[in-house]
Amino acid sequence: MIPIIEMKNLCKWYNQVMAVNDVTLNLYTGITGLLGPNGAGKTTLIRLIVGLLKPDRGEIKVFGEHIWNNYTLNHRIGYCPDHDAFYEGMTGFQFIVNLAMLNGFTRSEAEDRALDVLRTVNMLDNKDKRIGAYSKGMKQRIKLAQTLLHDPDLILLDEPLSSMDPLGRHDTIELIRQLEQEGKSVIVSSHILHEVEAMTDNIILINNGRILAEGDVHEIRELIDRHPHNVYVNCDKPRLLASILVGYDDVVSTNISKEDSALIVETTKPDEFYSRLPAIILENDIKIENLYSPDDNLQAVFKYLIG
Repeated sequence: MIPIIEMKNLCKWYNQVMAVNDVTLNLYTGITGLLGPNGAGKTTLIRLIVGLLKPDRGEIKVFGEHIWNNYTLNHRIGYCPDHDAFYEGMTGFQFIVNLAMLNGFTRSEAEDRALDVLRTVNMLDNKDKRIGAYSKGMKQRIKLAQTLLHDPDLILLDEPLSSMDPLGRHDTIELIRQLEQEGKSVIVSSHILHEVEAMTDNIILINNGRILAEGDVHEIRELIDRHPHNVYVNCDKPRLLASILVGYDDVVSTNISKEDSALIVETTKPDEFYSRLPAIILENDIKIENLYSPDDNLQAVFKYLIG
């Protein structure tokens, strides 16, 4: 696959703060989740990708071309920033129409496009209200509308679910999935991991300006197998099962929860643990009621990697 974004030894700093630190990374088509805590460097990285910031070191290409001062690429890129910058005396419709005209569309074309994108983000009913009277969630939808206005190939969304109510979040997640189905490439930044999990398995973890890991959840999982995984087993014979499991080298410890009598197993090799468990429960007539691992999710992966 040909990368749509190529970064090589990319650096950006503000005075003594290194916001992006020696990032070498290729991004491909589809949805990519950019995850990290506030201040991790997500916004700076996105601004470098869209050409709003110039790298202090290294290089970045978008669609095979250097992005800095390359205004011909603007029509292929849509950017939804994390901050608001509205003319709050305008209505939502007026705001989008004016942005379309600044992009070179005639008034008639601009009005048609504005109606289309406002419909896409479920803002038609509120298009004639002044932006200053919008809720934070409605303003977020307007930012999404202007992002999609010129039908870009690459879409960068910086914390797009911020300030949205549950319905708005659901609608936006569905919209992002739909954009992928239409062949668009989408980069979504967030510090809320379960939101990105709902959109994509393809993630990049960033902290202190450095890329900690990239890939899908399970590929990243392999990077942290040195950390013990907790597995909770609700069964009818927890003590028997514990006595058997402690004989394996990959089992670090076994404990029985006082709250629900679940067996809590720490293992350094979860794949091997899950593979052998069926034979053990069959041979010893153990009935499993519930089996789950709270470590097998993005939150735990992120916690381990930044630790």
